[in-house]
Amino acid sequence: MKFALAVHSAPHTSQSAASALRFARALLAQGHELYRVFFYCDGVHNGSVLAAPPQDEADLVGEWQALQQAHGLDLVVCIAAAQRRGVLSESEAGRLEKSAANLAPGFELAGLGQLADAIANADRLVTFGG
Repeated sequence: MKFALAVHSAPHTSQSAASALRFARALLAQGHELYRVFFYCDGVHNGSVLAAPPQDEADLVGEWQALQQAHGLDLVVCIAAAQRRGVLSESEAGRLEKSAANLAPGFELAGLGQLADAIANADRLVTFGG
């Protein structure tokens, strides 16, 4: 079965982002396909390279990156939600004349059309947070 995930919560505000990561690992381990993970609203913070959790907490950004590298996942951060929350790629930081970028490697910025595409192409959309 082909899945798409939508993550609406920041890694530090609830268990939703961690649950999404565990769910992604489980479905891949069972042989399912993960078409896309779309980070929206506060979920865009899952793609910030500036996240620095304490050593006794999970590094969800790093764990998403590792999963992306291992499986070639499509990790998409909503560009409008990201800009509102200060999560910027190099090109967006330059375009907006900001001094720095902080989008983590392995993540990409895109619009809501990528979420619509994921919904159209996946058998199931599972949403975490809200």
